[in-house]
Amino acid sequence: MYDTNDLKKSMSAVIDRFKEEMKKVRTGRAHPDMLSNIKVEAYGQFMPLNQVANVTVSGASMLLVTPFDPQNIANISSAIRADQALGLNPSDDGHVVRVPIPPLTEERRKEIAKTASSKVEDAKIAMRKLRDDARKEIKGEELSDDAKKRAEKEVDDIIKDFSAQVEKLFAEKQAEIMTI
Repeated sequence: MYDTNDLKKSMSAVIDRFKEEMKKVRTGRAHPDMLSNIKVEAYGQFMPLNQVANVTVSGASMLLVTPFDPQNIANISSAIRADQALGLNPSDDGHVVRVPIPPLTEERRKEIAKTASSKVEDAKIAMRKLRDDARKEIKGEELSDDAKKRAEKEVDDIIKDFSAQVEKLFAEKQAEIMTI
């Protein structure tokens, strides 16, 4: 009989990755993960923001970025400003970078929801690939036709369950995005 534990572990990894991607989607409230994709030029190379500064939330609509080395403050500001997808305008006072999170317009909210829906599609593509790999493995095993059919149905049921989880997570995030 086909063992579905590996498939379930792989699916759980896809869900975890999807959750991490959803954390990065802007919802109008300040969240440190919003800046997790920012790369800052420091010490002659590009480094993730969290390796050159500490990001904290100050109120519902303000992020504070405290650099470990104050010499990097200008590079941090320009790296945040350069990310057009976020549309943020940081300011620095020589010690910390303040990143105000402007309220989202209805048009911007719809645009963000559309971007988030592309991440849903990416997760579903990853799941379909895992399903196809599982089906190939089932076909390669020496099982009776009935056992193969049962195994394929079990794989399809697992895919359906995990797909529903992704849809539920997206619906929650979409509601959060569209809430003013």
